[in-house]
Amino acid sequence: MSKKKTKTPVLKLFGTQWTVTKLRLVLFVFSCLLYVNTIGHDYAQDDAIVIYDNMFVEQGISGIPSLLSKDTFFGFFKEEGKANLVSGGRYRPLTPIMFAIEWQIFGKNPMIGHLINVLLFGLLTVVLFNLLFLLLHKSEWKETALSISLLASLIFAAHPIHTEAVANIKGRDEIVALLASLYALFLIVKSFDEKKTKLLIAAGIIFFLGLMSKENTITFLAIIPLTLVVFRKESFIGALAKVWTAGIATLAFLLIRTSVLGFSFGGTPNELMNNPFLKLEGASYVPFSLAEKLATILFTLGKYLCLLFFPHPLTHDYYPRHVDIMSFGDVSVILAFVSHLILAIVCILYFKKNKLISYSILFYLITLSIVSNIVFPIGTNMSERFLFMPSVGFALGLSALLHKPSIKKWGIYVGVAAIFALSIKTILRNPVWKNDYTLFNTDVHVSKRSAKLQNAAGGSIITEYSSKPESAERTKKLTEAVAHLREAIKIHPTYKNAYLLLGNGQYYLKDYDNAILAYENALKVSPGYSEANKNLGITLRDAGRYYGEQKQDLNRAMTYLNRSYAINKSDYETVRLLGVASGMSGNVSLALKYFKEGVALEPNQAQAYVNLGTALQNSGDKAGADQNYQKALQLDPNALNHMRQ
Repeated sequence: MSKKKTKTPVLKLFGTQWTVTKLRLVLFVFSCLLYVNTIGHDYAQDDAIVIYDNMFVEQGISGIPSLLSKDTFFGFFKEEGKANLVSGGRYRPLTPIMFAIEWQIFGKNPMIGHLINVLLFGLLTVVLFNLLFLLLHKSEWKETALSISLLASLIFAAHPIHTEAVANIKGRDEIVALLASLYALFLIVKSFDEKKTKLLIAAGIIFFLGLMSKENTITFLAIIPLTLVVFRKESFIGALAKVWTAGIATLAFLLIRTSVLGFSFGGTPNELMNNPFLKLEGASYVPFSLAEKLATILFTLGKYLCLLFFPHPLTHDYYPRHVDIMSFGDVSVILAFVSHLILAIVCILYFKKNKLISYSILFYLITLSIVSNIVFPIGTNMSERFLFMPSVGFALGLSALLHKPSIKKWGIYVGVAAIFALSIKTILRNPVWKNDYTLFNTDVHVSKRSAKLQNAAGGSIITEYSSKPESAERTKKLTEAVAHLREAIKIHPTYKNAYLLLGNGQYYLKDYDNAILAYENALKVSPGYSEANKNLGITLRDAGRYYGEQKQDLNRAMTYLNRSYAINKSDYETVRLLGVASGMSGNVSLALKYFKEGVALEPNQAQAYVNLGTALQNSGDKAGADQNYQKALQLDPNALNHMRQ
């Protein structure tokens, strides 16, 4: 008896027959082409934290043990405590390990990082297509399985909400987490169909890798049984039983995570940039009321839905107060509540009529839950990358809706038009992620009320222009930076980093008095702020030089120089200037004191001996002066030339 051949699924599209293999290739190429214009980009946003300024990643392969045994942010902050700024800490070692291996092989090379992101995203789209087709072609949707799977995968690939995850190298944790989650689900469903336990074991291993990439993989512990109930008509208890390998993987991950980060999830941070649910009352920040917090969370959930259906304008920053303090009296909050109520009603009603719609809604809500600020605080109001995993539910639901018999004739055309529009938006959004300067100074026009982004935009301009020669353009840009930083402080009056950067911008503009005030304000906010204290000392020194040399205001110069000296007695230039100013004011003994300190600080500096020699000569000690001049000539034969001219 001959074995019956399985009919190969084919999709007729634009007068051509497309096999599953061809469709996979098309999806991979399409997904990669969408992001090919990111490959030449530099590092941006949080890449510093996990790649080029992470001491463990920079160690290459030898840094892997440290990446496995520390908080993900430790290698950037390089000290205990700071890595746990966000409640609960972060343990996501898999992608930093990938970055360390890349660093070992290619060195500091953002092109490789971007290329790998693009290829992984292409692979992810194919895995999504394979999973959806596996689920649908053995279910009541088998007649449209290929079409629904293809349209959903194309919508997912094209959606510009994903630019943050793909165009930013750090976003690889999102890509790998979803890739592992979907593939683990694929293997579990395949194991159910083929009764192969070894596939379950493989799924557990893949699931563990997903968890090691990002914790939101854990939401698939609910997605997996839901999938088996909907698409394989398994009982709820039976479906739960199929999750055992993923459960073991989760337990193993949590044990490892706890051993590294401890049992405590940390207290709620009392700093606005790490806890958006704070408001300023008087001179201090206090928590939102429960109503304010719930209303604000509900608003962000509504904002997520809006971005899925209409992804414009996009921004990488939703920090306070881009998302403001909301109340249940706000229309947007009421609309968000009504929208989610409708989703819940549709989910319940369609669970018997069209389980695919209900499944899509549940997929979206379950995967979004962990980043919604409802389960636990995530350190910000919202972020577009948090929609990376939930958008699978959106793409599938939209595809299923457009395949309903009542609208299918024109629904597919709507889907194609949507994919085209989404693709254009993605391609146009990608260049914004070229580098920090481009990203911050583009998105600041969208997130105008974000203290964090106003601060970042100002800082990036200072970094870009502070080292350039003086010009009208440089002055204009640095003035623009100062404006951004003032806005950041207006939004967040105790933002110590904004005060620091404001001081830096004013320093480069030679607005020394305001720079000094900015550093002093930073130190009022954080008395132990070493960077502000150091920059204050430098600015006081240079203000002293400016008022002494340019304004001939010796008293004011001495005031600034003495303050600088009190901050840092080992700064040679401050000591030298104090010696010069003291000598000019006629205080020879004080000038001698400072020039002697200068020699002690810089014993190999010829000019230090010249200065001391001159002071000694002015005090009548010719022998001492000659001795120091000789020492200067030993170090530099031309040291006295300016004295002879």
